Amino acid sequence: MAGRRLCRTVAAALAVMWVCLWGSAEAVGGAKSRPKPQRRPPKKPAVTPIDGTPALNVDMQRMRGTWYLLNTASKCSFLTEYGTQVEPTLMTLTPPANPDRPISVSTKTRHNHQCWEILQEYLFSSTTRRLTLKGSRPAFDTHIMVGETDYTSYAILYYQRLGKITMKLYGRSVDNLSEPVLAKFEELAEKQGLSLAYLIPFPTYSTSASGPDASRTNLQRQNFKAFQGPARPQPQHVPSVFVCGL
Repeated sequence: MAGRRLCRTVAAALAVMWVCLWGSAEAVGGAKSRPKPQRRPPKKPAVTPIDGTPALNVDMQRMRGTWYLLNTASKCSFLTEYGTQVEPTLMTLTPPANPDRPISVSTKTRHNHQCWEILQEYLFSSTTRRLTLKGSRPAFDTHIMVGETDYTSYAILYYQRLGKITMKLYGRSVDNLSEPVLAKFEELAEKQGLSLAYLIPFPTYSTSASGPDASRTNLQRQNFKAFQGPARPQPQHVPSVFVCGL
């Protein structure tokens, strides 16, 4: 009897020791398998498409005057869907004598059988050679760059907002657009991922500023600041050229 009791006691002790050893091994193993918390690497500043395009050392005083919008390259959904409904558009730049002051920009176009004038102010940086149209907060700023121009016949401008690029081809008149200039615009647009399918030519017949109906058409003056911010203006309330926030 005593021997049996001894065996049972030894067996019970061994079982307890085995359970304890197993539990400690699990605990040690579990501790080793826990990943140590790691700090997240700092976010790299976003490289936007316009950053990869060299800015022209532009003379804004020579950009002064009227420019006719001849062609646009954009993935704006409204323009790609309603591109056949765009109206003649012209832009007038008035740089100030003081380079620290903003550049006055007047854009005239048609909408709902009326002429509209959209007034904007571009801030010019002599360091980056780029312009900025301020939004309701920095995230909604529009960054503008003159990519190429000869000042007398054509200018290619890049507009970037919320990481998306729109390109515009302007001419000093509606008659002197050469095939080489158009080919150059198409080539530069292709480099931004804007193929021929995203090119929207603008009509050039009698614009609001110079057409025969300018004197008898109600001119709708709007400060573009009302359209800046996250919300997009409704197409029926504003000319199509501004629906993309540019």
